[in-house]
Amino acid sequence: MDEPSETKQTESPTAGPSQNDAGQLTFAPDDDDNPKRWSTTRKCILSFTSILLVFNATFASSGPSGVLPSIREEMHVGQEVASLTISVFVISNAVGPLLWAPLSLLVDIWDPVQRGNVMALFSIVIFCGPALGPIVAGYLQLKKDWRWFFYVLLWPGGASLPLVLMLPETLPSKILRKKAARERQRGSDVSDVESQAQFSEQSLSTLLRIALTRPWRILIDPISLACTAYTALIYMLLYMLFAIYPLVFRQMRGWNTGLSELPLLGIIVGSVIGGLGVFWMTRIDQAKAIKGHQRVPEDRLPLAMMGGILFPMSMFAFAWTAQYNSIHWIVPTLAGTLLAVSFLLISVAYLNYLADAYGPYAASALAANAVCRAFCGAAAPLFTTQMFKALTVAGGGSLIAGVGCLLAVAPFVFFKYGKQIRRRSKFASSIEGQLNLQGTSAKKAQDS
Repeated sequence: MDEPSETKQTESPTAGPSQNDAGQLTFAPDDDDNPKRWSTTRKCILSFTSILLVFNATFASSGPSGVLPSIREEMHVGQEVASLTISVFVISNAVGPLLWAPLSLLVDIWDPVQRGNVMALFSIVIFCGPALGPIVAGYLQLKKDWRWFFYVLLWPGGASLPLVLMLPETLPSKILRKKAARERQRGSDVSDVESQAQFSEQSLSTLLRIALTRPWRILIDPISLACTAYTALIYMLLYMLFAIYPLVFRQMRGWNTGLSELPLLGIIVGSVIGGLGVFWMTRIDQAKAIKGHQRVPEDRLPLAMMGGILFPMSMFAFAWTAQYNSIHWIVPTLAGTLLAVSFLLISVAYLNYLADAYGPYAASALAANAVCRAFCGAAAPLFTTQMFKALTVAGGGSLIAGVGCLLAVAPFVFFKYGKQIRRRSKFASSIEGQLNLQGTSAKKAQDS
């Protein structure tokens, strides 16, 4: 039931609907109903809407960390209870991707080469939104009141609501189902035309069961498990930083609430630098596609290799320079910038790798990844302060860097043995042909 049918598309000499050998409706090469054939302007608007929604969520998720002292004081609660304002929000984000995943929209409308840049922008927002939240919250607390941060959250949320209501369907199977219905109403030569989705019609309960169970079946796949473990560690560390930075700069160095959050700007700068690196790699991929390079999912992994080496190095540097007040504050801030570069390189590489490797199951693979990231991010505020006070900043940071050293091996293993691993997988089959078929749009766009 979960496996897509493997059929070949046949060209019809007539102007009728395009069908494959099984008689199922398919997209013709020049079909404007195909989401990947939509205009660049339309795809950019849809991508902007998706990215804006992610920014709203990530900005809101970390902001309370900048006003936790005021919340604890006014509500008369401890550190753990106050931190639940972050954890409960982040863990609630784990439910949405199972039914609606913004990443799946990007996979539906962009071809594999172009998706690299869009995924970079998506990942920049994932890391910049949480870094910006505590900075804004900290200064709002100084100038106004801690409640003002929650008032501010209403502004981007209200601005994005009209855009959400205009989002179209991008799932190819759903579009083909509607297209088949239109063809039957028109009384075309193939009046009994049906889409592949209609050949395997499923009830609502079945669809819900698949949506809630397939991500976990894919999660235990070796590629998905390793990618998810790595990105979940990064996401957890990102939310740990919102407790580590106040500990280092507010408690250890005596800075005020607003000023102690400013070093988080290094995370934003590092995310942008990492994004520029992804854009550079995408230009290389486009040049290879024009020359006829046969794409494979493992082409995504060089970024993860570079990020995997940079991650433990920058984490060690941050941990041991932040430990001592005698070291200038700019040094751990710059180490945090390099840490953010590694965050982005690894995240973009692995998210694209999952999308390419799992093909028609990309939405489920990315949903499982998003859920695990959300759970790890939600757990971080509950133990970070206690952990780093017990182990010291140097000890706690070194522990995380050590785990990063172990996970850094994964992209090198997948780069060499990924094809063999995918061949043994039920979901991550060898789909190089599909990637290369999609990737030809980059060459056609360049030629035109």
